[in-house]
Amino acid sequence: MTGLALEDVPRLPRGVKLRFDDVRGKHILLAPERAFNVDEVAAAIIGLVDGSRSVSAIIDALAERYAEKREVIEKDVVAMLDDLVVKRVVER
Repeated sequence: MTGLALEDVPRLPRGVKLRFDDVRGKHILLAPERAFNVDEVAAAIIGLVDGSRSVSAIIDALAERYAEKREVIEKDVVAMLDDLVVKRVVER
């Protein structure tokens, strides 16, 4: 299967949650029997994965939030989401 398309609507599967760990002072992506440390950029992207926004809408929201051109961030956002799909912590 190929990577995410801009019109795909990613979502977190049941049991996967993005949480901020107050003790460590950073975001953690929790999945059954796994946990991933997440930097601020990844947390911003994952925070927009809600099952209603398309990949394109996520990119638009991030471009607006960070006052960046869409073309600059599109490739990185898609690559990160594709990686999370492979790790089975994001579904399309």
